[in-house]
Amino acid sequence: MAEETKKSGPIAETFKTVFWALFIAGIIRTILFQPFWIPSGSMKSTMLIGDFLFVNKYAYGYSWASCPTIRGMDFCGFAKDWDGRVWEGEPKRGDIIVFKHPSSEADFIKRLIGLPGDKIQVNDGVLSINGVAVPRVANGVFSETFEPQGPMRNRPRCGNGTVGEGAACNKALFTETLPEGKSFQTLDIGLGQGDNTPVFSVPAGKYFFMGDNRDNSTDSRYRQPNGVGFVPASYLVGRADSVIFSSAGTSILAFWTWRGDRFFKSLN
Repeated sequence: MAEETKKSGPIAETFKTVFWALFIAGIIRTILFQPFWIPSGSMKSTMLIGDFLFVNKYAYGYSWASCPTIRGMDFCGFAKDWDGRVWEGEPKRGDIIVFKHPSSEADFIKRLIGLPGDKIQVNDGVLSINGVAVPRVANGVFSETFEPQGPMRNRPRCGNGTVGEGAACNKALFTETLPEGKSFQTLDIGLGQGDNTPVFSVPAGKYFFMGDNRDNSTDSRYRQPNGVGFVPASYLVGRADSVIFSSAGTSILAFWTWRGDRFFKSLN
């Protein structure tokens, strides 16, 4: 009679459980979805500081940028010279996309405005695509409290002048409609550096991005290394489709600061 196989001890079982949990989480994060926390206000009012979401990584296929960087370890850094994508999918104008900054390789999130071959310009705050002004309709005011926000404790910029701590910080709210018919909201605090630009001709294989908070966004209107400039296709990480939950405090773990109206909120 064969001897019975000895059962693993509790320490070994715990080790195996943790190993497989981390392995599965790593596969999901690398191939399917990657968590992302919004640290700045460049995409207000569409996204707020403290929004937590999962980025759809299979929407555009995979490149070196699809690999997560964990504690400074860049697992796919060896492939940076390859500018292709596996199972490539074409981004659509108006998509909200996480991408690697072409210079710093930090994660950025902005709205895709210019496709390869497009000519993009901003005149007096009005966006033009291929020589045609994008329709822009006034839609009231976006109001928030003038106070430190998120872990970076940055205060918002206001369109209603200098306001005191705890006062209403207002910005003009507009609805823009892209040529393909997608509409979304943008903010405006008045004419600034990015409200009058030259014509940007988007090269083949690259994209032009802008933040919805137009006067508080470092995006493709500004040159690298401080600005974003044109973003190569291989630097795209994935598409943001919805907010899972949102924290108005300094940490996503502070559940008492979660915003009740932003659970599973679709992004437009």
